[in-house]
Amino acid sequence: MPSAPPVESLTRPRLPEWLRIKLPTTESFARTRSLLDELKLHTVCESAKCPNHWECWQRGTATFMIGGDRCTRACGFCAISTLKPLALDADEPMRVAEATRRMGLKHVVITAVARDDVADGGAEHFRRTIDAVRELNSGIVIEVLTPDFLDKDASIEMVLAARPQIFNHNLETVRRLTPEVRHRATYDRSLSVLRKVKERGGAAVYTKSGMMLGLGERQDEVLEAMCDLRSVGCDLLTLGQYLQPTLKHLPVVEFVKPEHFEELARDARKMGFVHVASGPLVRSSYHADDFDPPLPS
Repeated sequence: MPSAPPVESLTRPRLPEWLRIKLPTTESFARTRSLLDELKLHTVCESAKCPNHWECWQRGTATFMIGGDRCTRACGFCAISTLKPLALDADEPMRVAEATRRMGLKHVVITAVARDDVADGGAEHFRRTIDAVRELNSGIVIEVLTPDFLDKDASIEMVLAARPQIFNHNLETVRRLTPEVRHRATYDRSLSVLRKVKERGGAAVYTKSGMMLGLGERQDEVLEAMCDLRSVGCDLLTLGQYLQPTLKHLPVVEFVKPEHFEELARDARKMGFVHVASGPLVRSSYHADDFDPPLPS
């Protein structure tokens, strides 16, 4: 298939039946919304226009996005605003910890915008947030979804020092499409980050990555990317359908059918991935607590 076409469509294609969702009607959605507003926290659920945030908030879960809601990168798939970031909020780690406590989470996902404006890429802010969450929530599984930190060893090691059980960094797409889909990030740099995390964290940390389908990738390219992830020791994999957040973003080339996601999941398990989530509505953090790693001793 050809590479992802330029952004020029005036309308978005109609979603197939398997991608249509029902809006929530329960009080738990409103409670989650109110709590996030009260503690002045950002979530990737809202900022990235995730199609599952209705369901997740209804379940009382959310993926906290630290470092503000302004990103220093302008990826072609992402709805998060590209603006000059504000200063890092020193109180944010404790507010994330408090929200985690009030929500009664057993598995928390912490992600962040890319902060190329600060020397460590926001790694120290990740470390402080992990420490605050663990101090207030004993026995919790902590998963981080990080930017690439420009592959700086010191930044990677700083996050690892806080001992998250799961370290996620997304490959996002196949090698050929990476220059069009991701801003500043490179395919090999992302693989390098995952390799370093696994080499330095060892059995104490599970590495995780994900890709979006429907951007014009070929089947052989997806399988190649999955093999590349396994070659650097990636343990967990997510595969989901790319959905165009606004008309300014890359258009959808193909709506991948659920049965193809199931086929890819079977292939991934044969490759040795410990846990695979593959489906049209799957996102990096969607039902993240379906995988329950052992807590460190």
